[in-house]
Amino acid sequence: MKRGKKYLEAVGTLDREALLGMTEAIAKVKELAFAKFDETVEVAVKLNVKKSQTVRDTLVLPNQFGEGKKILVFAKDEKADEAREAGATYVGDTDLVEKIKEGWVDFDVAVATPDMMKEVGKLGPILGRRGLMPNPKTQTVTFEIKEALAELQKGRVEFRSDKTGVVHLAVGKVSMEADQIRENAQAFVDEVMKKKPTDIKGDFVKSVSISSTMGPGIKIDLKRNGDGEQ
Repeated sequence: MKRGKKYLEAVGTLDREALLGMTEAIAKVKELAFAKFDETVEVAVKLNVKKSQTVRDTLVLPNQFGEGKKILVFAKDEKADEAREAGATYVGDTDLVEKIKEGWVDFDVAVATPDMMKEVGKLGPILGRRGLMPNPKTQTVTFEIKEALAELQKGRVEFRSDKTGVVHLAVGKVSMEADQIRENAQAFVDEVMKKKPTDIKGDFVKSVSISSTMGPGIKIDLKRNGDGEQ
């Protein structure tokens, strides 16, 4: 892939094989960010997992960023009323199912009560490939609508390993304070490490890197503390 001049200039100042402490790495990401927009900072964790294994969960990052999410709730009767009172962007049942079948997907996350999943399940081909299908594992299939929406509004995010065993998550914006990015990145890495399958031998985490939207990846040594010392 052809790279732009600014990207190549940024890479030219970086030792691609160097392992930096988390604090050093974030400082380097901020230093090398060159885009005219506020770039997103993302952490990528390469895992030692089998092809049949998926590592996934949710967490609320300590420091929020970005715009509020558009939350859709599939619910009926009093649970629909509860969703509206809790601040859901869209609330409905079969009407929303039909609307989505017609191609409408203008929302960021979907929640459903268990009694709606028979209908919502029909949307698998549409919602599944967009990562929008409600799932009990991510607390988005529940009768506890008020609690679920409160967590999502706080900024609860989902992470999931891809087919290559890598988990990606946006942990901030370049404009944020370095300490805020570090807290988010560390919270994410800590949560991933808790999900080690019991049958995995050796190191669960192969490597960790951090980058901005347009910048190069910077490798992190998790054994180093905040000031980069052992």
